[in-house]
Amino acid sequence: MKTTPRCCPPAEPTPIVPADETSANEQLARLAKALGHPVRVAIVRLLMGRDACMCGEIVEELPLAQSTVSQHLKQLKEAGLIRGEVDGPRVCYCVDEGAIALLKALLGRL
Repeated sequence: MKTTPRCCPPAEPTPIVPADETSANEQLARLAKALGHPVRVAIVRLLMGRDACMCGEIVEELPLAQSTVSQHLKQLKEAGLIRGEVDGPRVCYCVDEGAIALLKALLGRL
């Protein structure tokens, strides 16, 4: 079982899939848009394989500048797919498992 590292904020409860189709479509579109770039997909995959990652560790795994990775992290965080918390001079990121569960549920309703 995964343990939550101290640098990741506590998990939010899994969001409820909206019953009405319009809201479900809007939520799915928002999450899909956030995953609409191969680098963001790679970041989510990386974070899903670990309990948490410091931003520098993510940059080391990707062939991109730190500023580019930070922009992708920002978009994933704004969409709610990842969470991040300042840990001293660094930022620690982890996947939001509730958001991933919501994404899976929304895709399952297609």
